Amino acid sequence: MATPIYEFAQMPRPASGRMADASRRPVRLPGEAPSVGVIYNPRSHGNQGADFDCGVSPHVHIAKPGDRSQLPIALTEFASRGIELLVINGGDGTVRDVLTSGLAIFGDDWPAIAVLPKGKTNALTVDLGVPPEWNLQDAIDALDNGSRVYRRPIEINAANDLSASKVLGFILGAGSFTKATQAGQSAHRLGAFNSLAVGVTTAWTIAQALFAGSENPWRKGSRMKVELGANRTPMAHSGRGDTDYRQLLFASTLERLPAGTHPFGKLKSGLKIVALDQISRRTAALLPIAIMGREIANPRERGIHQLSAPEFTLEIDDQFILDGEAFPAGKYHIGQGPELQFIAP
Repeated sequence: MATPIYEFAQMPRPASGRMADASRRPVRLPGEAPSVGVIYNPRSHGNQGADFDCGVSPHVHIAKPGDRSQLPIALTEFASRGIELLVINGGDGTVRDVLTSGLAIFGDDWPAIAVLPKGKTNALTVDLGVPPEWNLQDAIDALDNGSRVYRRPIEINAANDLSASKVLGFILGAGSFTKATQAGQSAHRLGAFNSLAVGVTTAWTIAQALFAGSENPWRKGSRMKVELGANRTPMAHSGRGDTDYRQLLFASTLERLPAGTHPFGKLKSGLKIVALDQISRRTAALLPIAIMGREIANPRERGIHQLSAPEFTLEIDDQFILDGEAFPAGKYHIGQGPELQFIAP
């Protein structure tokens, strides 16, 4: 039986903590070690059963928050120390929580960020080109000798509740994507992680689209309304199936995805979206080709929509998923957060 995904009853409240003062980040002298803050998640898949030890390093400050509520405290402390590098030791869910909590503290003035791929899924580090064996010292060395990758995370807030905080993440999905995420928990229990888990759940999703009946939740999808841009232009619909439903919605600002998939076709930068209407079985048979980035004839007429937008609104009667965890039905504004500087090899 699948391990249940965590479900948020509502959007989180704004995190406590003061905004960082850029002037507190000192200029590092030549040969001086950088000030580093590490968020270590011992519950991440790759950290279970292992202790995190970086030796005696006075310039490295480690926080092990017991839960999400303690993250703002740790990040405020890092900000007061003027850290130059923030290291996130965990998977995509840990990254989402750290970025969400840090938004109220760092605003648009974040330190450089490095991610150690220690989760069940590590889509961000796939995009950054970070190898699975990357460790803390590798990340610190890369601050001066590695490369910089700039990404803007997806930014979500409840359209009808301005008091709720914004949530930052990199992979959003709805419809059968929610079912696929739940199926992914079973794949994890069977020992499939990262690209292998993506491959298993993708194959299962396609199989359901091919062989399930029209009322099967995988094929029926979710009732949702998507409006694009500041003008709220309704997303086109092919007319296949119920026009109030989409079989799947998937959005990301990443440019490379696990398992070599390219669901957005030739689109790479910015906020990208792929949506499936209630497609026919014949079109479902072409999904492996489309997912790998190859063109198929008349995709929009078939019910496959690949596009980019600076922002959009999503009104949905079902849960949606952000980086592996479920958020409740409702109406949301989805845009892009601050540009972040990631450290890579």
